[in-house]
Amino acid sequence: MPVAIITGASKGLGRALAEALAARGWDLVLDARTAEALQEAAAGLRAYGTRVTAVPGDVTDAGHRSELVTAAWRLGGADLLVSNASALGAEPLVRLDVLPLEGLRRALEVNVVAALALVQEALPLLRASEAGAVITVSSDAAAEAYETWGGYGASKAALDHLAAVLGEEEPGLRVWAVDPGDMATDLYAAAVPDDDDPRPAPSGVVPAFLRLLDQRPASGRYEAPALLEGRR
Repeated sequence: MPVAIITGASKGLGRALAEALAARGWDLVLDARTAEALQEAAAGLRAYGTRVTAVPGDVTDAGHRSELVTAAWRLGGADLLVSNASALGAEPLVRLDVLPLEGLRRALEVNVVAALALVQEALPLLRASEAGAVITVSSDAAAEAYETWGGYGASKAALDHLAAVLGEEEPGLRVWAVDPGDMATDLYAAAVPDDDDPRPAPSGVVPAFLRLLDQRPASGRYEAPALLEGRR
């Protein structure tokens, strides 16, 4: 069975994608900071009959990243790495003139540095896979200027560029940066708590990610709404 490492997998998009892969028979290595929520998610996913290893911890910790890759190796390797764990930099989001620099550093450390470090750790397994792939979860804030989204958007723009370069440097892999579009997630609620407009559930955009895995288009940046509409 193929093996996926998914960060930020206890809820939201990470959990929804993990469930879709489990339904397809994938074995999973899951990460999240909250152990109880992660174990609960893992228990639910094991009902699909796949092997699920839950490794609670912080992706910024080198030892934790090594644990994730070791867990994948024990399951047989790594065919997919999904960098979904994210930090906002401030909750709720604030304008750049008052953005705490420590918050910006945290966003860059989680969203960019840790994502690259985990890729580096997992590369030997991904290269050994017949269909190795990396997915970095992006945001429209990486490409568009929205008030208060400067720190988070800057971190996601940096992640997009790393993914683009990785795709050039690793032609044997597929490296996709994916903007999932609007979703009802705890991350968005923390970012803009006063916005109670209805948004799609994360499960609604998972088919876009599955399309990438099924069709394996060229490495690059993709938008989930366009993938769902068949435009890319």
